[in-house]
Amino acid sequence: MSHRKKVLLKVIILGDSGVGKTSLFNKFINDKFSKQYQATIGADFLTKEIVIDDKLVTMQIWDTAGQERFQSLGVAFYRGADACMLVYDITDQKSFDSLETWMNEFLVQASPKNPKEFPFVILGNKSDLAKTKRQVQESKALSFCKNKNDVPFYETSAKDNINVEQAFHTVARSALQREEKQDRYQPPPVLDLDKKADTKKKNDCCTLI
Repeated sequence: MSHRKKVLLKVIILGDSGVGKTSLFNKFINDKFSKQYQATIGADFLTKEIVIDDKLVTMQIWDTAGQERFQSLGVAFYRGADACMLVYDITDQKSFDSLETWMNEFLVQASPKNPKEFPFVILGNKSDLAKTKRQVQESKALSFCKNKNDVPFYETSAKDNINVEQAFHTVARSALQREEKQDRYQPPPVLDLDKKADTKKKNDCCTLI
């Protein structure tokens, strides 16, 4: 029996109220979908174990409130995050326009090392309504993601279970790759100037005239 390396990843889900963050959260964790909307108060989290590249990954997924009056409460939960999922509703242009604000606020409050390399995934939710109510074209979202260092992008549907699992697996894989890069980093050796000076003196002494 192989012993898999266990990893804990903290993932934050952000976006405007009503875009379907909780629905995506519940679909991935519990494989359940409810048509009844209930606003998240503050933040809630659940965990799920998945296997990524032979690593046993425990995803601690935080579902945060989208309403303005609760946003200040969510800030405390950003710290220590390994990845972030930004969600908008493809039938609501305003929710797409808010992505930049959510991303910037997260980076300021979470203060990750190397912000440009922090793992984000952007989700355009409610793709089941694309034919009748779409306001945000997929090409526009792809262009936005390309300008943000090629952030991975999926159009999802919590209702029809479209790209939900793929999106969460992608954010986990991105977080793991970032973690491995940090583990591989070796600080440069400290240059001992005194030692270098001593060596130069010895070499000078031995120089033939």
